[in-house]
Amino acid sequence: MIPFVSDCDEESTLLWLRYLQDEMSEYDIVLFKNLSKSQKENADTAIVANPKPSDIFQLKNLKWVQSLWAGVEKLLLDIPYASFKIVRMIDPILAHTMADSVLAWTLYLHKNMPLYKKQQNQKIWKQHQELLPEEKNILVLGLGKLGLESVNKLRENGFCVLGWSRSKKEINGVITYHGEEGLHQALKNADIVVCLLPLTNQTINLLDKEKLNLLQPNTSIINFARGAIIDYDYLLEKLEKSELSHAVLDVFEKEPLDENSPLWNNENITILPHISAPTNMKSASKIASKNISDYYDKGTLPDFVDIKKGY
Repeated sequence: MIPFVSDCDEESTLLWLRYLQDEMSEYDIVLFKNLSKSQKENADTAIVANPKPSDIFQLKNLKWVQSLWAGVEKLLLDIPYASFKIVRMIDPILAHTMADSVLAWTLYLHKNMPLYKKQQNQKIWKQHQELLPEEKNILVLGLGKLGLESVNKLRENGFCVLGWSRSKKEINGVITYHGEEGLHQALKNADIVVCLLPLTNQTINLLDKEKLNLLQPNTSIINFARGAIIDYDYLLEKLEKSELSHAVLDVFEKEPLDENSPLWNNENITILPHISAPTNMKSASKIASKNISDYYDKGTLPDFVDIKKGY
């Protein structure tokens, strides 16, 4: 028996349950609300999707949980002193999907689509010079699995790719930077900044007023990470003054984005409803199944989240 602890809407929860049960026919996947007292006491693993802390705390003998999300910052925030380990979803399909989105929206900016949309609204017929991809510096912040997949996709399409991470990394064909000083230099050299960083204590408000002021006026930003990493208030101010070119924002501190948010009304902002890399239920269920089966059948443990790093 494997508990499934979900605070998603009922339709999504039941769909997840179906996929998980299909992949793990040898186990009973049981919704938290249907667990008996003894089942709660005996469970040593669980599958979780945005769980309520009050539910998790009732599973007193948990050794580890399998999150169905790649990002686990909410889980770490809600349960900061958990006695169990956390496994986040690492899905190659998720990385491919993210890389496709990074390329698509990089091309959107590279091809001057926001400008042509403005011209259409104003009934202006005017062509603009387009640089070659190798003449555009695309800076990817975060060089984990999602970042590396995106870097490779951008390189395959001819862009000059820069990469930044906390620690030093060397990637063939990519100009890499690391640390605080490296971030400053990378931002100064970027034409498009793509944020793919996890949300941790170190990345909250990483792109603050000081960092945003390092960007050139023609620079654009794509945020597919977390809203709290960028100071959106100051970003909006920069865009309103035409001190930055455009921002594609897919993530926000509170979602859905409030209908009264000033971000909606700025023509230099493209707002997306958190769709850059949706979790694929089928593939994620396969990965969760393998991790749990390996644990019970072989005694092998998956890689756990580093609590200090937050990922």
